Amino acid sequence: MSKSTAFILLVIVCLVWSVLFGGRLPKQFHARSCQGRSWRNAFPSASKQEIREFLIVFINAFAFSKTEKLKLNPNDKILQIYQARYPSQLMPDALELETLAVDLEKKYCLNFERIWSENLTLGELFTHVQLGHKL
Repeated sequence: MSKSTAFILLVIVCLVWSVLFGGRLPKQFHARSCQGRSWRNAFPSASKQEIREFLIVFINAFAFSKTEKLKLNPNDKILQIYQARYPSQLMPDALELETLAVDLEKKYCLNFERIWSENLTLGELFTHVQLGHKL
């Protein structure tokens, strides 16, 4: 198989993948019920609007549907969501983490690279967002 044929096949696979799964969270997250109560319990001083705006920043960076935002839990690891989106290392990503970093910098003046770890959860990230607004 030539390189051009392999590239065309890869593009076709990516297109089929995006048509089948584009906009939806990976299965283990998509199948959940609303996690709004978990967010409110974890962050009782945060408004529903603040939580939703934060989740929309995350959802937009990953090109998931906004209707899926409250299916994410504060204990979800960002890297776990990314790896569920791209289960094969052969699939090229769409620079979601880089997009998230840029969007967090724009909206919250938060340096994502400074706080990044493989175990960083959405809740921990939201804590940084909240602390940044109170400084």
